[in-house]
Amino acid sequence: MQKDFSRLPGEHIITWLLRCWDNGASSLELEGREAKQLGSLSREGGIDKAIGKKAQALSLWRRLLSSVRERYPFSEDVVCRPGKWTTMERGIQYLRELAVREMVYYDLDNTQLPADPDEVQCTRPMWRKFVRSAPSSYANSLAVIDWKSEEAPTVDEVAGRLRQYEESLSSSLVSAVEKLSQDVRQLKEDISYSPPVQTRIAAVGSKRFSALERGYGAYTPRDILWFYLRDHGEDMRKWDGKPTSTLWARVHELQGKTTVQRDSSRKNAAPVSTGQPPRPSERPDRTYDPLEGTSKSFLQEVSSDYDEQD
Repeated sequence: MQKDFSRLPGEHIITWLLRCWDNGASSLELEGREAKQLGSLSREGGIDKAIGKKAQALSLWRRLLSSVRERYPFSEDVVCRPGKWTTMERGIQYLRELAVREMVYYDLDNTQLPADPDEVQCTRPMWRKFVRSAPSSYANSLAVIDWKSEEAPTVDEVAGRLRQYEESLSSSLVSAVEKLSQDVRQLKEDISYSPPVQTRIAAVGSKRFSALERGYGAYTPRDILWFYLRDHGEDMRKWDGKPTSTLWARVHELQGKTTVQRDSSRKNAAPVSTGQPPRPSERPDRTYDPLEGTSKSFLQEVSSDYDEQD
C-alpha cells in the first residue's frame, strides 16, 4: 500500500491524489490506527497526520481528500500543475485533475455528490482552464466548443468526445498527407520527363535556358514560384500558407510590371552589338530573375497542376 499510494518526489498534490484514485484508494476501508501505520504517504506532515485522525472505518480515498482539505482550507492554495499539455491523453489527464481539485472541497457527507472524479460535471470554469492549457494546434478548435444543454456534461463524457475528435483529426490528416505525397511524386515524375524550355532574346541573339534548365529541376513548381517572389523583394511571411494559385497571380502581376519596365528601358537603350552578353558581375544594375526565360505557359501549367492540391 505504501508503494501504491506514496507521493513521488516533486509530484503535485492533485496529480498524486488522482494516481491514488486510479490505484484503487476508494476500495480500501481503513480504521484510524490502520491508517497511521501507513506512515508518510504525502511527504507533508500536516497531511499525513490528518490521514489517521478519524478513528472510524473510512475509505482511504476519503481520508486523503479530507486531509488535503484540512491542510489547505482555501481552494486557491491548491493548484494543478502549470504548463501546457502536448497530447490529447495528457490533456484528458489534466481535465481529470481539475475534477479531483473540485472534489477536495466537496461536502464529503453529501451522498448526492459524485465520489468518482470521472463523474464530476465539467463546469465552464474547468473547461476554460482546460482550453487555456491546450497547445496552439488544439486551442482554436476547442475554444468554440460550447454545451448545448443547461446541465454540464461529466468529465468522462467530455473525455470521450475529445478522443473522438482526436481520432477524426488524426485519420483525416494521415489521409491528406498520403494523397498529397502521391500527387507530388507523380508531378515530379511528369516534370522529369518534360522537355527543357528555351527562349531567345533578340537583343543579344543568344539562347537562354528556362528555370528548370538552370538547376531548378530538383524543385517543385511551387518552389519556383516561391523563389521568384522572394528574389523580387516580397515579404514571404505574407505568402506562407497561401495556395499556389495565389502565388501564381502575384508572379503574373510582377511579370507584367517587369515587361513594362523593360520595354520602356529598351526604347532609350543603345543597340546591342552581336557577341556574348556581359557577365552578371559586369552588370550590377540587373536583378537576377530565377524565372527569366521561363515561358508564361509553363508557369500557367505549374499553377494548374497544383490548384486541386491547394
